[in-house]
Amino acid sequence: MRVVPIIIAGGDEAGRGAVIGPLTVCLVSIKEGRGKKLAEIGVRDSKLLTRKKRKFLFEDIYSLAEDVVVYAIMPEEINRAMKNKISLNELEAIHFARLIESTKADPKKIYLDSPDVIPEKFGLRVSLVSSKPLKVNGIRQKNMLKKDAQAKVFAEHKADVRYPVVSAASIIAKVTRDEAIERLKGKLGIEIG
Repeated sequence: MRVVPIIIAGGDEAGRGAVIGPLTVCLVSIKEGRGKKLAEIGVRDSKLLTRKKRKFLFEDIYSLAEDVVVYAIMPEEINRAMKNKISLNELEAIHFARLIESTKADPKKIYLDSPDVIPEKFGLRVSLVSSKPLKVNGIRQKNMLKKDAQAKVFAEHKADVRYPVVSAASIIAKVTRDEAIERLKGKLGIEIG
């Protein structure tokens, strides 16, 4: 009998609160056992790595991943959301739900770095806007219990430090955002700090 590996995913963002450029969100899916390999090659929270090290790990993460999905939330979209009273946390939850829906990997466990003061609340937001049935760890969903849930969401503070798969998403999001800033620098012809 062939054992089908469990797929896990990690999600994180880069550029939250930045004055210029996109807020980039990323979901990386891997076979559950590959988390150890990510840690072995040096995958850490992107804020703990140099720009050179992040770029070096970028391709390795892609080669180890079952799937990687990235989305850049442009400033215009953020401004529209704010005008419509949609918070940054809600906007991020919407886009993480879209990434979960669009991944080809079908993860069973999804670890998200939570921007919300109450981490489970962020997981619940993602679950509520997702068309994919998700169960949220730490939330009792009496009437909302998704019996057909095929995946469980774990939203935690510092998930990018605790889970290598979230660290991988952090790196991909940061490198992708850095590339967008470089293109913006070239377009504007000015140095952006």
